[in-house]
Amino acid sequence: MRDRLRRVDGGSVATHVILSLGALVMVFPFLWQLLTALKTLGEAVHVPTTFLPEKWNWSSFEEVFTALPYGKMLGNSVINTVGRTVGQLVFCSLAAYAFARMRFRGKNVLFALFLSVLLVPSSLLVLPQYDIIQRLGLLNSAPALFLPGMFSAFGTFMLRQFFLSLPRELEEAARIDGAGPFRIFWSIMLPLIRPALAALAVITAMWSWNDLLWPLVVNTDPAKMPISAGLTSLEGQFETNYPVMMAGSLIASLPMILLYLFLQRHFVQGIAQSGTKG
Repeated sequence: MRDRLRRVDGGSVATHVILSLGALVMVFPFLWQLLTALKTLGEAVHVPTTFLPEKWNWSSFEEVFTALPYGKMLGNSVINTVGRTVGQLVFCSLAAYAFARMRFRGKNVLFALFLSVLLVPSSLLVLPQYDIIQRLGLLNSAPALFLPGMFSAFGTFMLRQFFLSLPRELEEAARIDGAGPFRIFWSIMLPLIRPALAALAVITAMWSWNDLLWPLVVNTDPAKMPISAGLTSLEGQFETNYPVMMAGSLIASLPMILLYLFLQRHFVQGIAQSGTKG
């Protein structure tokens, strides 16, 4: 009995040590980011690199708001993220419900075409999307940031897997009570896939918040850029103010960290349950 307890305790300690090391590896970039933001420019570029700043310098967090229209850029990032996230939750859930629960001719072929979008690199879609936005006269505007990202083949596939896992008896009982297709979708089926919706919301929000290529292409006015694109302007040709850049990046990462912490339980549950039924 004692030997068994020792083996269990030893395994538990080893597990906690491995998990602690993994957590340290994940947290270290944020710690380095914070420490660099608290250094002077001379300390940040000093060779060999110093880990702790000699003098704690908090001025970088003030300079980032004068070096950039930071408030406007944060607002643009919020608009971009909310627009894409809400759009994907609406359109992907509707498309996923149709593919999973409705019967119509050519459904499997159409769904295969949807999935084929995942095989196309996103960079190849930049030129046609830019041409569409230009023809609509939306360059250097907030809608230009989120309109092309309001649909996701991945989101449709993930939500479809959740809809497939729900019993058909729920729909049949609702039809007997006189509910139509949209009422069944909105009142019965959609509330049952809240973990999947939360997971898709977190994934889409993080991807939208960190998107760099598309905002740089479609919006050249600094006042219309999101913070992900605006921070690149701090990188100079001959010199880069790394403490200010790190301070701006740290502030920009806080909303996504808070969002993940708020939806962590639903996110993990949604990812764990996705793909349980084909």
